[in-house]
Amino acid sequence: MKITDIKVITVEDDDRLKAFVTVEFEKYLVIRDFKVIRGERGNFVAMPSKRMKDGSFKDLVYAANPDARKYIEESVLEEYEAVLGGGHSHVA
Repeated sequence: MKITDIKVITVEDDDRLKAFVTVEFEKYLVIRDFKVIRGERGNFVAMPSKRMKDGSFKDLVYAANPDARKYIEESVLEEYEAVLGGGHSHVA
């Protein structure tokens, strides 16, 4: 499934959390709460997750394979950078 829209909401005043992101796949599926996180080696995309009773996190959504993960992460980070630059990339 191709990504057809990405909405980025940037977060101010947080050193690690940089944005919340909603991703739409071909007008059929919308997934909210991806996160852009600043890590030691740069920004990365965290999948939507839920905090468990023991304090750990479990992904609610995850990519089925490494290529899908790469596609999602690259698309989200590209859109995040476009928003930071004052523009909006055309995803579809």
